[in-house]
Amino acid sequence: MFTNSTQGYGLISVLFHWLLALLIPGLFALGVWMVELDYYSEWYHRAPAIHKAVGVSVVGLMILRWIWLRLNPRVLPLMHADWEHLAAKTVHALLYLGVLLLGTSGYLIATAEGQGVKVFDVFEVPPLSAEALFERQADLAGEIHVYVAYGLMALVVLHVAGALKHHFIDRDATLRRMLGKR
Repeated sequence: MFTNSTQGYGLISVLFHWLLALLIPGLFALGVWMVELDYYSEWYHRAPAIHKAVGVSVVGLMILRWIWLRLNPRVLPLMHADWEHLAAKTVHALLYLGVLLLGTSGYLIATAEGQGVKVFDVFEVPPLSAEALFERQADLAGEIHVYVAYGLMALVVLHVAGALKHHFIDRDATLRRMLGKR
């Protein structure tokens, strides 16, 4: 099935989830690696271009995923304690917020000098202004970008830990449902 039901996730939701599950930590790893490159590295310009293009793509995929989930039936959670439902909803909301904050801060870094963000030479996201919107835009947005990136990775670890707890301790179908199994 392509769409969700109240009992499980459809193929589209599963693909969104696992594609983002690969891209988000991959972007983090690329970001950590690329800031250590020296000027003479052949990747000095290429790595940031890839990071920006994939970053724009991830924000777009997260928005599409959010829309897709709103257009589909809500998958009913398995019966667990109220605190677990609250924790899961909070972590999911913070994951979305983190990606949006990373995308926004990354955009502010990339456009601080009035240049747009090229996305794989397919299109360009234009800057809001020909010059920085506020003083020290790239520096301040850069600091936010780093802290949010590490915070997002902590949330990813928490999310994975929750999924593994459901699978190995609770022995329920939570993880299997995200694999598309009903």
